[in-house]
Amino acid sequence: MDGFKRKTPEEILLSISKLHRGSLKIYIGAVSGSGKTYHMLREGHNLKGQGIDVVICAVSTLQRPETVEQLGDLERVPSIHWMKDGVEQKDLNLDALLKRNPEVVLVDGLAHHNRSDALFPTRLEDIKYLLAHDISVITTVNVYELEEAMEVAHKLTGVEVGHCVPSNILELADEVRLIDATPETILTRLEEGHLKGNKDSALFQRGNLGVLRELALRLVAEDVNDSLEAHREEMGFQGPSGTTERILVTTQYHWNGSIYVRRGQQIAKRLNGDLHVVTLRKMGKTLSKEAAAFRRSMMKLVEKVGGKFKELPLSYRRCIPKLVVNYANTHHVTRIVLGHSKQTRWQTFLYGSVINGLLKRARNVDVFLVADRASKEGERILPAHMQSPKEPYKYKRLSKQEVEKKIEKIKRGRFKVYIGAAPGVGKTYTMLREGNDLLKKGIDVKVGLLETHGRQETIAQVSDLVSIPRAEIHYQGARLEEMDTESIIRLRPEVVLVDELAHSNVPGSKNKKRYEDVLEILEAGISVISTVNVQHLESLNDAVEHITGVRVRETVPDSMLRTADEVQLIDVSPEALQLRMRDGKIYAMAKVDQALNHFFKTGNLIALRELALREIADDVDERLESMERKNSLRGPWRRKEVIYVCITEFTQADRLIRRGFRIAHRLKAAWQVSFIAARYLEELKPMLEALEKLTKRLGGEFSFQAVVNRNHIPRYFATKASEAGATQLIVRKSMMVKKLLPYARQMDVLIIADYESWQSSRNRVR
Repeated sequence: MDGFKRKTPEEILLSISKLHRGSLKIYIGAVSGSGKTYHMLREGHNLKGQGIDVVICAVSTLQRPETVEQLGDLERVPSIHWMKDGVEQKDLNLDALLKRNPEVVLVDGLAHHNRSDALFPTRLEDIKYLLAHDISVITTVNVYELEEAMEVAHKLTGVEVGHCVPSNILELADEVRLIDATPETILTRLEEGHLKGNKDSALFQRGNLGVLRELALRLVAEDVNDSLEAHREEMGFQGPSGTTERILVTTQYHWNGSIYVRRGQQIAKRLNGDLHVVTLRKMGKTLSKEAAAFRRSMMKLVEKVGGKFKELPLSYRRCIPKLVVNYANTHHVTRIVLGHSKQTRWQTFLYGSVINGLLKRARNVDVFLVADRASKEGERILPAHMQSPKEPYKYKRLSKQEVEKKIEKIKRGRFKVYIGAAPGVGKTYTMLREGNDLLKKGIDVKVGLLETHGRQETIAQVSDLVSIPRAEIHYQGARLEEMDTESIIRLRPEVVLVDELAHSNVPGSKNKKRYEDVLEILEAGISVISTVNVQHLESLNDAVEHITGVRVRETVPDSMLRTADEVQLIDVSPEALQLRMRDGKIYAMAKVDQALNHFFKTGNLIALRELALREIADDVDERLESMERKNSLRGPWRRKEVIYVCITEFTQADRLIRRGFRIAHRLKAAWQVSFIAARYLEELKPMLEALEKLTKRLGGEFSFQAVVNRNHIPRYFATKASEAGATQLIVRKSMMVKKLLPYARQMDVLIIADYESWQSSRNRVR
């Protein structure tokens, strides 16, 4: 149910005014050729099938076969044609549209500028005019045509943009949908002649296509986050959402303040989060000349790195934790960054500890302690930028191992994954459509495993595709079916379509998980196109539980995405997904109410959508970095990191391991997991083996050590971490942390909070 909060008079007036205003939906893509017009026209047909009056005007198919096919029988209101620099332009015919008065108009090119004698100079103003006359509009735009992204796009790619529209148009839109397309897809369309453009231009360079794609993903993710925050506020949820990182640096006007700000900025940029910086001062007390100078330089630094700066009034030292935590809660902070304590044990006893106070008060917020290297190394500034590793000499003879590795990669099939925020977004539909497109090109495509869930639209997309019969497996007197991997490898199609990558095979199968079957198929030289939902990624398991309150049992290692040659997001708004649900297009009607009141609640879908957008944006950035581009949106990580995960008990140990992996992966770091306990019991062996298996599946190293005395654990952890060359410790908030910190001042320490789900957070507040 929606919130019970009473609407203000302004909100009531706004709601009434919207009754007499058309709706605006925007399809956004990285570049022309992403498929925006295709999907817009397809939606037009769906609306027409529901009895809604739809017309098209100023739609540009550019004679792309798939797009032209989608025109179908949609009624066209003639546009006004004119020439500019020898190129034909199309303007909306506003008079004809008002006279026709349809319910919905489909129109391309939101950033288009009209002829000089037009009623309005831009298409955006035309659209606003139609909306004001209660005509809804569905339109398209490229990310680099949005004002906010235009400058960034030009800086990173050199792409010149003729016209742009204000970025706040996304906020004004009732719905925004991203049409994601991989650089490989765009370049294939260009090569086949389905796109108009110079393949040698900056726009169609593979790296630039990746940058623009990442920019589109992140821009839509920010828009989704705004709606998520509004929804959470309306529903009374408190604390961070679990999808977006917000870093809070707390410091003083001191020489090391800039180090903490820079470190916080590095973390925020790498995690694509917002940066907040607060200082605490007694407002009635005049700053010394030195402190005033530090204040000016800090404010300039925060402004330079795009952070938000705030001075909090301080009355006495013991209230620091309360002030910082209150600020963190108000601004949905996920991580507090500050320096290690320099107090002695007796000073902590007499005056209290800021760190201990933060750990006691902060819920759902991690605490990050910046290493105190100055005391050990005399370091007062950040390390210099690391030099990029030099390219190997191109005439160097490859070793036998290097040759074998390259041969394996050449022989291996190509792997593409369609990923979505939830069931029903259209992953299987799109996979089947691509399979049929490949079939028309003469490529041998077979269906290895298909789960239609009775969805008629999906079943219709099977068309001419042939399915390989499933294998029968007998288990406990029952006859069950699974994908027949052996038959697929024996038949050797060029491409096989495999649905639901995270599926667990029935007992008695050769492999426990379907993704293991897929790896076998790829190794046999057969290409695979597959589907997965973002909640099935192993490292996101805890974030999904935090968001939805549901623990997803079927997961795939994140390495499967890195193994993929292409990962493409299928994006659908929560409203559209819920509408599909109500129409019985996702689950049987008997399950609809239960789904809408649980996993498919609005807040869950918004958060999962943002999670998916950010995850694929990070994947794009990782691929750009693998190309050794220096202009990815997150920028290169400037330090060599070694992550050391410290575990002393089984409670939430798996969550700590997953967090260690995600941090190490984003920092390009080696990582180890060390479990140290005061005793070893034989009955603990299965749980230890499960943790070791999880660590290795995510690419880390695992070790277990039993010590004689539990009190020796903190010192032992610090010693082992130092021997491993650790630069960052990751520990769970516990009593052991206080004893560990004095031994680990030369390292960064991330203290992971025990998270509550949204529902638990709201119930506790009430």
